[in-house]
Amino acid sequence: MHVVIAGGSGFVGKALQERLLQNGHEITILTRNRGKVADSNRLRAVEWLNSNSEPEKYLSSVDAIINLAGESINGFRWTVAKKKQIIESRIRATREIVRLIEKLDPKPKVLVNGSAVGYYGISDVETFTEESKPHASDFLASVVRKWEAEAVQAEKHGVRTVFARLGVVLGKEGALPLMALPYKMGFGGRVGSGNQWVPWIHQADAAGLLLLAVENESITGPLNVTAPNLEKNNEFGKTIGKVLHRPHWMPVPSFAMKAMLGEMSEMLLRGQCAIPQKAEQNGYHFQYPNLEQALENILR
Repeated sequence: MHVVIAGGSGFVGKALQERLLQNGHEITILTRNRGKVADSNRLRAVEWLNSNSEPEKYLSSVDAIINLAGESINGFRWTVAKKKQIIESRIRATREIVRLIEKLDPKPKVLVNGSAVGYYGISDVETFTEESKPHASDFLASVVRKWEAEAVQAEKHGVRTVFARLGVVLGKEGALPLMALPYKMGFGGRVGSGNQWVPWIHQADAAGLLLLAVENESITGPLNVTAPNLEKNNEFGKTIGKVLHRPHWMPVPSFAMKAMLGEMSEMLLRGQCAIPQKAEQNGYHFQYPNLEQALENILR
C-alpha cells in the first residue's frame, strides 16, 4: 500500500513508520520541512501547509491517509494563545487533508484521523467504549468534537473514515519520562486523589492499532487506541515505582497541581476508563496488554 502520513515526525508517527516499512508499504510524509525526513526507496517527504505548497501534485495512487498533525497539548500552561494553536492546528490540517482527498483521483480507501479519548468526558466510575456518547464540555472534549467534525467530511467523497481516539501513549518520549522523573528522584506518589483513570497504551500498540484501522475494512468511525487493562493513577504510580525500584510515598495534592498548571492540570487530576472494545472485537493482539509489562519494556 501507499500510505500518506501527516504529523509523522512525532513519536507515535515514527513508530508507525517503522511498522509500515517492516510490512513492505510505501510511505509519504506530509511535512512543512522536507529536511526533517530522510528519503529512501520507500519513504519520501512532500511539503504541505506552506504558502504555495500543492502536495496533490506529488501524490498518486494513495491507498490510505493517516492524520496525526496538530499542536502538542503538552506544555506548562494552556494560555489563550496555546489553546488557540491546539484547536486551529488540528482544524487546518484536517481541512487540508479533506481538500487533498477531494483532489486525488483515485480516492484513498481510508482516512485514519487522530483524535483523543477526551471525547467521552471524565469519570472515575464509568467505562467508555466506542459506542459511548459524550457528556463533557471541557476544553479537550470540545477540541475533539470539532476535530472529528472536520474529518467526517471525507465520507462525502466515499472514503472510509476512522477516528483514532488515542489515550496516553507510553514511550521514551511523550508523557512517561515526566511521570517517571519524580520516582527516579525518590519522591514519587499519587497525583491528586489517585482515583482517576489513566487511559494508557504502549507506543508499539498505538502504531499497531493505527495499522489495524488502515488494513481492516470493517472498522469505521471511532476506535479507542488504549490498552485493555487500564489502571487508576495510584496503581499506575505504584507500578512505575516497582519497575524503577523506587518508593511510592509522596502524594501531590490537587491544589498544588492546579496552582502550577492551571486548566492543564485537569489532564492529570481527572481521566476516563476508555477501553478498546472495537480492537478486541476485531482480533487485535496487544503486545503490551498489562502496565507492568509495558513499563518494563520502556523504563528498563
